[in-house]
Amino acid sequence: MTIPSQFDAKTIEDKWYDYWMKNNYFHSTPDHRTPYTIVIPPPNVTGVLHMGHMLNNTIQDVLIRRARLKGFNACWVPGTDHASIATEAKVVAKLKAEGINKDDLTRQEFLAHAWEWTDKYGGVILDQLKKLGASCDWERTKFTMDPDMSASVIHSFVDLHKKGLIYRGFRMVNWDPEAKTTLSDEEVIFEEQQGKLFYINYEIQGSSDFVTVATTRPETIFGDTAICINPNDDRFSHLKGKKAIVPICGRVIPIIQDEYVDVEFGTGCLKVTPAHDTNDKALGDKHHLEIIDIFNEDASLNSYGLHYQGKDRFVVREEIAKELESIGNLLKVENHLNKVGTSERTKAVIEPRLSDQWFLKMEDLVKPAIKAVLIDNEIKLHPKKFDNTYKHWLENIRDWNISRQLWWGQQIPAYYYGNGKEEYVVAESIEEALALAKVKTKNNQLTIENLTQDKDALDTWFSSWLWPMSVFGGIMDPESEDFKYYYPTNDLVTGPDILFFWVARMIIAGYEYTGKKPFTNVYLTGLVRDKQRRKMSKSLGNSPDPLDLIDKFGADGVRVGLLLSASAGNDIMFDEELCNQGKAFTNKIWNALKLIKGWEVSATIAQPESSKVAIEWYEAKLQQTLVEIEDNFEKYRISDALMGIYKLVWDDFCSWFLEMIKPAYQTPIDKITFDKAIEMLESNLKLLHPFMPFLTEEIWHYTAERTPEEALIISTWPTLKPYNANLISEFENTMEVISGIRTIRKDKNIPFKDSIEFKVVNNDNVSNHFDSVITKLGNISSLEYVTEKADGALSFRVKSNEYFIPISGNINVEEEVAKLTEELKYIQGFLKSVQAKLSNEKFVNGAPEKVLANEKQKEADALAKIATIEQSLASLK
Repeated sequence: MTIPSQFDAKTIEDKWYDYWMKNNYFHSTPDHRTPYTIVIPPPNVTGVLHMGHMLNNTIQDVLIRRARLKGFNACWVPGTDHASIATEAKVVAKLKAEGINKDDLTRQEFLAHAWEWTDKYGGVILDQLKKLGASCDWERTKFTMDPDMSASVIHSFVDLHKKGLIYRGFRMVNWDPEAKTTLSDEEVIFEEQQGKLFYINYEIQGSSDFVTVATTRPETIFGDTAICINPNDDRFSHLKGKKAIVPICGRVIPIIQDEYVDVEFGTGCLKVTPAHDTNDKALGDKHHLEIIDIFNEDASLNSYGLHYQGKDRFVVREEIAKELESIGNLLKVENHLNKVGTSERTKAVIEPRLSDQWFLKMEDLVKPAIKAVLIDNEIKLHPKKFDNTYKHWLENIRDWNISRQLWWGQQIPAYYYGNGKEEYVVAESIEEALALAKVKTKNNQLTIENLTQDKDALDTWFSSWLWPMSVFGGIMDPESEDFKYYYPTNDLVTGPDILFFWVARMIIAGYEYTGKKPFTNVYLTGLVRDKQRRKMSKSLGNSPDPLDLIDKFGADGVRVGLLLSASAGNDIMFDEELCNQGKAFTNKIWNALKLIKGWEVSATIAQPESSKVAIEWYEAKLQQTLVEIEDNFEKYRISDALMGIYKLVWDDFCSWFLEMIKPAYQTPIDKITFDKAIEMLESNLKLLHPFMPFLTEEIWHYTAERTPEEALIISTWPTLKPYNANLISEFENTMEVISGIRTIRKDKNIPFKDSIEFKVVNNDNVSNHFDSVITKLGNISSLEYVTEKADGALSFRVKSNEYFIPISGNINVEEEVAKLTEELKYIQGFLKSVQAKLSNEKFVNGAPEKVLANEKQKEADALAKIATIEQSLASLK
C-alpha cells in the first residue's frame, strides 16, 4: 500500500466521515453495556458555526470518542434550539424587507413564514459540525419545536400549574422595546453608561416656591404621580401635606413622606413614577398612588406624552430638556455615570413595565439544586471556582417570568372563557380545556369557539431546561426504555455565561421531575478571545470563519490548536499559529508512519540490544503517560491530557524511540522490533483518536488491513498496566548523556559518520542498561568505564558523572584551549552579574518568588558550565 507523501486533510476527512456514517458507528441503542451520554447545548436553529461552538463541540467529541474506545455505549444527542427572540427578530426583519408588517398577519400566517425561514436556514450549523468531526448520533437529532418536544414543554407547564407553582401576575417586568417582549432578570445585562442628571423644578401648588428633583429620565415626568421626601429631612419639613405641579403637563400630585428616600442622592427629593420603576411601584402601592403608563410597546410615548406622542424615549429626553429649560423649570444638568439594563439578545435598553405575565415560583424548586451542587457534591462544576457564582444566583433567585410577547415558540396553554383575563383553564389541548371550562362554569353549552388561547409564547429556556429529559422522551413517558437507560446523562460541556440560564435550570427541572441529577459533571469552557484579549465578534472583524480554518489547517489541526490552549473556565487567547502548530503535529505523525513503513523488514536477523531496551523504555513511558492522561481526564483537564499525548508522540516516540530503533542506512530492521514499533504506533493512535480522529483513522488503516469491525473509532482504549518507573528515570539521564555527545560533535565539527571513543567516570553508579542506546545514538566505537579522568579529552558532566571523548587528530588543541578560555571568561562575567543581584538585599526582598528562583537557576547553571569548561581545559592541557 503506497503512502502519499503529504497528508491530504480534505480528502481524508470526507472519506472517513462518510465511512463512519455508512457504518453507523455514531448511533446508539440501549444494550448490556454501561451508557455514556452527552446532550449537546442546542445552538440556535438558524445559527452558523463560530469559534465558541468549535471549542465546545471539540471537547464534547473528545469525551464521546474516548468513552466509545473505553467500551461504553456512547450516545451524543445533537439538536437545535428555536431561539424565540432571535429567530422571530430575523423573520420580522425579512418580512419588513418584503414590505410585510408582522402586525398585519395572523399568528398562523406569521408562523408559516417562521417555519419557512427555519426550514431554509435551520440545521446548517449541524452540517458544519460534521466538518469538525463531531460523532453525534444524528438519528437522534432534536429541535425544541419538534411535536414531541413541544408536547413535553406544554405538559410541564400544565403540571407545574396544577402544583400551584405557575401563576399569572400583574408585575413590573423587564420590557425589551425592540423585541417587544418581556425578559427574565437573567436576560438583562447591566452596563455602565455615561448619562446625565437633570435637576427639574416642580412648582408648589398655591405658592411661588419650587421643589427641585434630580432624575436621569426627564421624559418620564408625564408618568409622575407623587413627589416623595424623607420625613426625617428637616430641609423639606415645610412641604409636608402640600402638593406639587408637574411641569409641562400641569398635573397636580401629592408630596408624600417615606424613609425610603436617600437624603444624600440628588436633591433629597424623589419623583415617583410607579409605572416605570420597580422601586417607585413599591412606593406607589404603599401610598395608593395612581399608575400612569406613558410608553407604547416600542418605548415611544403614548397620548400621556402630549405633544411628544409617537416620539422615541431618547429623542424626547433631549427635546424635553430644552423645553424645560425654555420655561424655566430646568435648574442644571450634570454628567452622571449610570448602570443601565440592556437586553442580552437585542442590546436594547430595558424599560421597566407593568404587565400581566406568567411566573414560575422558584423558592422551593431551587432547594434540591442548591443541595446537589453545594452540599452533596452530587453534581460537580469544573472548574470549582464557579460554585460561588452558582451559589450567588440560586440563593438570590426570584420568580421566573416565563411568558414572552412572541409568536415563535410554544404557545402558553391557558384558555380564557370569560370576558376578561381572570377566568381561564390550563390544559394540554383545547379539547381538554373545553372539558375543564365546562366543569368550572357548570355550563355544558360552552364550545371551542368560546375559548381563547393566551397569545404569549413561553420563554425559550422553559423548553431547553427540559432538554436532557425531553430528548429521551422522559417528560411524556418516564418509563420509556431510552429514558431509563440514558438518563441521567454523564457530562455537560457549556459556557459559564449560561450557567444560570440553562445549567442551573436543567438541574432544577431534573430534580423536580425525576428526583435525579440530569448529569454528573459540568465542564465550563472559557470564552475564545483574540491575541489582544478582545471577545471575538463580527463587528470587530477578529472572528475567523471556522470552516476557513478547517480548509487551511485541517480539522485535526484546528482541534489540536484550540485544545492546547483551552484550560477549563479560562478564556482562550486564540491565535491561528495554534492551528498551524496542530497542522505541524499532524505532519509529524504522518512522517513517522512513512518512516516506519519505509523500512525493509527481515525475519532472519537478530534483534539488537539497543532496540530491546528502547521498547522496554517506551512501553514504560507510554504507561506513565496513560496514568497522567487518565488523571487529567478525571479532573477535566482536557488541554493537559492532550499536551501529555503531544509530548509522548512528538518527543518520546518520534524524537527518541524511532531514532533508537531505526536501522542503519540501506539495512533492514528485524521483524520483532518492527512489529513492536507498529504496536506502539497503534497505541499512540488510540490515545490520539479522540483529539485527531481523521488522521488517526487514516494511519490505523495503513498499519494493517482492517474490516469495518476493526475500525479505530470502535477499537479499545489502552489498558493500564504496571510499569518500571526506574527505566524512565534512567533514560532521562541517558538523554542528557546523548545530548552531551551531540553537543560536542556539533561544537567541534566531528561528523556523525566518524565513530568516537567514550569514557565514563561513574561517580553516581548509574545503571549501564542503556549503554547500547548510547553506543548507537552517539556512534561510539568503544564505551569504557574508568576511575580516573581521561587526559587530552573533551568532557562534560551529567550530575556527578564525568564523560570524556578523547580527541582525535582533526582537533587543534591550541585553538580549542583558546576557545574554551574565552568562553570561560564570558561565563565567569555572567556569573558575577547574577551573584551581584543575589547579594543585593533590596532585590532579594522585593523580587517576586518566580524571578528570584530564575536568578538562582542562572547561578547554578553558570557554576555547572564553569566546572565543565575548567575540566575540559585541564584534560586538554
